[in-house]
Amino acid sequence: QVQLVESGGGLVQAGGSLRLSCAASGRTFSSYVMGWFRQAPGKEREFVACITSSGGTTLYADSVKGRLTISRDNAKNSVYLQMNSLKPEDTAVYFCAATSTGIMSTPRFYAFWGQGTQVTVSS
Repeated sequence: QVQLVESGGGLVQAGGSLRLSCAASGRTFSSYVMGWFRQAPGKEREFVACITSSGGTTLYADSVKGRLTISRDNAKNSVYLQMNSLKPEDTAVYFCAATSTGIMSTPRFYAFWGQGTQVTVSS
């Protein structure tokens, strides 16, 4: 069992930056692939990025490549999403999630979810 709590969201102007954090409870955090997803009003939840348990491999959605960077610190039971060059279309609630099924971009493979943090990018 993993409990996840996101933080770091807020309001930022286009072109600005934010760093999201996700703190995990439980002694098995380092065994999970961790992902970030987002959901805008009226839209389905979409994949943003994920990172393997060791941090050695990452996967990104095409829409965020080169602007968003996922990382993790297993000693701190945390995963991060550095968001640069933000655009209004990045506005959404951002969720972190954990899966034990391997590197996945499909939400249904993630068993554990945080409550989300709002990111709003103004134009």
